[in-house]
Amino acid sequence: MGKGKWTALMWIAIAELFALSLWFSASVTGAELRELWNLTVLTEAWLSASVPAGFIIGTLISVSFGIADRFNARRVFALSALAGALINGLLIVADSAMIGIALRIMTGVTLAGVYPTAVKLLSQWFPSKRGLALGILIAALTLGSSLPHFISLLFSSVDWKLVIIISSLLALAAAGIMNWVVKGAPTSSQKTIFSFKLIKQVLHNKPVMLANYGYFGHMWELYAMWTWLPVFLAASFASSSSQISPEIISLASFVSIGIAGAVGCVLGGMAADSLGRSRLTILSLLVSGGCSIIIGFTFGQSFWLTLLVAVIWGMFVISDSAQFSAAVTEFAEAPYLGTALTFQMCIGFLVTIFSINLIPVVQSLIGWEWVFILLSIGPALGIVSMVKFSLYETAGRSEK
Repeated sequence: MGKGKWTALMWIAIAELFALSLWFSASVTGAELRELWNLTVLTEAWLSASVPAGFIIGTLISVSFGIADRFNARRVFALSALAGALINGLLIVADSAMIGIALRIMTGVTLAGVYPTAVKLLSQWFPSKRGLALGILIAALTLGSSLPHFISLLFSSVDWKLVIIISSLLALAAAGIMNWVVKGAPTSSQKTIFSFKLIKQVLHNKPVMLANYGYFGHMWELYAMWTWLPVFLAASFASSSSQISPEIISLASFVSIGIAGAVGCVLGGMAADSLGRSRLTILSLLVSGGCSIIIGFTFGQSFWLTLLVAVIWGMFVISDSAQFSAAVTEFAEAPYLGTALTFQMCIGFLVTIFSINLIPVVQSLIGWEWVFILLSIGPALGIVSMVKFSLYETAGRSEK
C-alpha cells in the first residue's frame, strides 16, 4: 500500500486542483462582468460570496442524505465535478447579475461533492499519519482556487470567456481522473453521520468547540483575503505606477494566493505533527493577522514591498487550515464526528459570506489602506480559542 497511497494522493490532489478552479472562475473576470452585467458593489461582492453560500447548501444536502456514505465516493466526486463544469460553462451565455449569481450558487452546491469527498478519500488511503497528505491536498485546493488568476494571465487579453471555458474543461478533466484513474482505497474509513439532534453534543464538547472557534476566526480572514487581495493589489499598483499591466497583477495574485499558499499548506502539514496543532495554528493566525494589518500601510508604496507582504500573508493565511478539522477528529467521539465536521465546515463558510460582503462596503468608507484590519479580528479571536485548546491538547498527550 505504501507506493499506492502516494500515487492515489497525487491523482486526488490533481483532480482537486482542477475541480477547484471553478471557485473563483467568475471573480477573476470581475472587470468584464461588471460592465456586462452592470454590477453594483453589492452584487459584485455576492458574485464571490454566492459560491460559499452554495457550498453550504450542498454540504447540508449531501450529509443529510448520507450521499458520500451511500454511494461510491469517487463517483460522487466525478459527477459533482462534471455538473460543476457544465453549470460554470453556462456563465458565458448569462446576461444578468441575477442569473450569474444563481449559477455561481449552483456551482458551489456541486463543489460540496468535491472538497469533502476528497478529504474522505484521503482518509481511506491514509488511515493514520495523514498530516503531510492532508497538507498536500489543501495545497491543491489553494492552487486550484487561485488557478483562474493564472488562466487570466494567459488568456484574458484574448477573451474573458476563455477563463470560464478553460476552468470548466479542467473540472471535466478532474471528473475523468477521479472516475477512471484514481483507484479505490484498500481500506474504508468508518462511516460518520450527520444529525441535527447530535449538534447538542458537539456544542457541549469544549475542545471541539474551541477548535471550531479557531476555525471560524480563520475563515473570517481566508476567503475575504483570497477574494479581495487581487483587487487591492490592482489598486495599489495603479496608484504607485501606471506601467503595471493587468498581466502582472494576475501573476502577483497567483503567486501570493496560489504558490505561496500551496507552500504554506505543505509546510504546515509537516510542522503540525511535530509542533502540535495548537502551536501551528497560533503561529499561523498570528502571522496572517499581522499581515492583514500591515499590508494596508504598503498601499501605493513599492511594488516589491507590497508583494512581499502579500506572499507572506498568502503563505500563513492557509497553512493552518487542515489542522482545525484534524483537531476535531481527535476530540469528537465517533457517534457524532460527522456532525462535528459538518457543523464546523458549514458555519465556517457561512462566516466567509459576511466578511466577503463587508470588505467592499467598508473599503468605500475608509479606503484600501485600512479595510483589511477588519480581517485581523478573526485571527485574534482564533488565537484566544487555540490557546485554550492547547490545554486540552497537552492533557491528551500526557494521558497517552
